[in-house]
Amino acid sequence: MEYGHYSVMLNECIDGLKIKPDGVYVDATLGMGGHSYEIARRLKSGKLISIDRDVKAMERAVMRLEPLMDRITLVHGNFRDMDDILKDLGIEKVDGILFDLGVSSPQLDESERGFSYMADAPLDMRMDQGDSVTAADIVNKWTYESLKRILYDFGEERYAPRIAEAIVRNREQKRIETTLQLVDIIKSAMPGSALREAQHPAKRTFQAIRIAVNEELEAISEVLGTAANRLGSGGRLAVISFHSLEDRIVKNAIASRENGCTCPRDFPICVCGFTQTLRNITRKPMLPSQAEIEENPRSRSAKLRIAERV
Repeated sequence: MEYGHYSVMLNECIDGLKIKPDGVYVDATLGMGGHSYEIARRLKSGKLISIDRDVKAMERAVMRLEPLMDRITLVHGNFRDMDDILKDLGIEKVDGILFDLGVSSPQLDESERGFSYMADAPLDMRMDQGDSVTAADIVNKWTYESLKRILYDFGEERYAPRIAEAIVRNREQKRIETTLQLVDIIKSAMPGSALREAQHPAKRTFQAIRIAVNEELEAISEVLGTAANRLGSGGRLAVISFHSLEDRIVKNAIASRENGCTCPRDFPICVCGFTQTLRNITRKPMLPSQAEIEENPRSRSAKLRIAERV
């Protein structure tokens, strides 16, 4: 199966959501539509809301989903706006919500998007081409301290100070325009031992910049609270993450709602609106099978967590 047509941990997600034929579901990250297709295929009188901020991804997904479009509402938007999207559609509660937080394979494979450190392309990395801030803006305009912070916080890059310093030094001589320019700068800042590691030396830096461009971590933390409140009793939340920072946010968001209301103890009344308990179905994240990893190596870092509102 081609990378572009592979839906990570598909069976585990579908099983975890426990699809009801008359249920209402949200695929908050449509991508190529693989997860949406399998959800919609199991619906009879139910409906699916599929959201994505990438217009190109949506155009591809429509071709796959065409036989099931009578059950699907497509929305071009950011998953962090899910609450407003559901309000606009007149939907109060849903039976399940799926988030796949990874970058889709087509986004990685289309070099012009600038997500990959393996091919030369303009430094872009925007999920939504209508957004104003690009990777080039961050690399060329952000201060040394800001660059160091995102490399530490979003990439867990131990050589963050050296890489940030190298970026600032190089951009003073010439604007950094392309992915391979940035890769060369990253490599120049790292010791030989780091360059010999199995992981590509630019992986953590590119991850950090992509997260900063798309404000991903802030959105995840915020939207999981919204998702928990939107679930009806017995509703399921399934989240696929691809690095430890994302997984930690997902884990903490679920854990914080296991006892219902999340307001500070000294608040006289509840203002969070979360009055029911979110039960963690997966105390430890589910991982892709070895067979899936062999078929789609990009799935190897995936982690799936599932929770249920009770």
